[in-house]
Amino acid sequence: MQFGIAFPASPAARDDVAAAEALGFSHAWLDDSQMLFSDPYISLALCAERTSTIRLGVGVTNPASRIAPSTANSIATVNKLAPGRTMLGIGTGNTARRTLGMPAARLSALEDHVRIVRALLAGETTEYTEGDRTRDIRFLSDGDRWIDLKTPIPTYIAGSGPKVLELAGRMADGVILFGTVDPDLIAMALKRVRIGAEQAGRDPDSLSIMCMTAFCLTEPGESLESARVRSMVGPFVSSCANIFALSTSDPAFFPDHLRRDILAFRDIFVTPDGPVRSRHLELYGGYAVALRDDVAPLVTERMIRATTLTGTSSEIAASVAAMEEAGIDMVAIRPVIDHRETMETFSREIIRG
Repeated sequence: MQFGIAFPASPAARDDVAAAEALGFSHAWLDDSQMLFSDPYISLALCAERTSTIRLGVGVTNPASRIAPSTANSIATVNKLAPGRTMLGIGTGNTARRTLGMPAARLSALEDHVRIVRALLAGETTEYTEGDRTRDIRFLSDGDRWIDLKTPIPTYIAGSGPKVLELAGRMADGVILFGTVDPDLIAMALKRVRIGAEQAGRDPDSLSIMCMTAFCLTEPGESLESARVRSMVGPFVSSCANIFALSTSDPAFFPDHLRRDILAFRDIFVTPDGPVRSRHLELYGGYAVALRDDVAPLVTERMIRATTLTGTSSEIAASVAAMEEAGIDMVAIRPVIDHRETMETFSREIIRG
């Protein structure tokens, strides 16, 4: 099992990522959410200058924030600074899109974006369409001075719903899952990844599977529903469970023992009576870094255990072992309250424990 870290993109992330490298984390992922955080590629460039071994990736971008040639150019530029350490995560942009009051990107747009990016990063000529114009494109410089196309950049597709997970199986080098700690959630997701891989004639076991989650080491006798625990993992639980709930119209997709809890999150970022032009401005304030009071009751012990690594050291170690047995190759934790303390605790108790 490999262990990574996930942060909001920020110029200050360079210090946290450098600390993560020293603490034994192998991967670092930075968000791409333009209405909430900093630009991820600038942040990754700063991280590259401060580190030497940790792998650096966008976790995750989407087809609507940038055109595919720009995405390819940006990550290839980071690859020039950190060759062999660069990764690209792409999804439908639930957060980046909904903070604009817009829907997540369509599956067809994600597929086309991934196709173009992968072809350009491979140094190939590929088809690119805008409106009614279709053109052949490729990087026109020799690449050595400006970007690095010689060192492969693995592409991960992030998904929670069945169709995106199948697409990941068909196209990606790796898959990013959110909050799939419970064995039944892992099985739910990997079943769809396997279907997609087999449809494309690929070996499902060749894909790298990463789970992004939150972490909280409980104090002796502390309830998982305590205010401290909820403050540390609640923002992640609410965001990933909401994405789960919106990822499919078929409730049967979710495990029986978690279905009702997941579906309870379907409407937490919806205000039907609010003004369409501006309701998202209130709904997404503090998103992913704070837990709304009205959402806290939905962050139950069952959902915390199902989607995060929370509990005693031995409980968390057992969860990590079960995740590895179920097919997860990497766990990336997302600190909320105190990045440095969270990383140090995880490193001491889990990575080096």
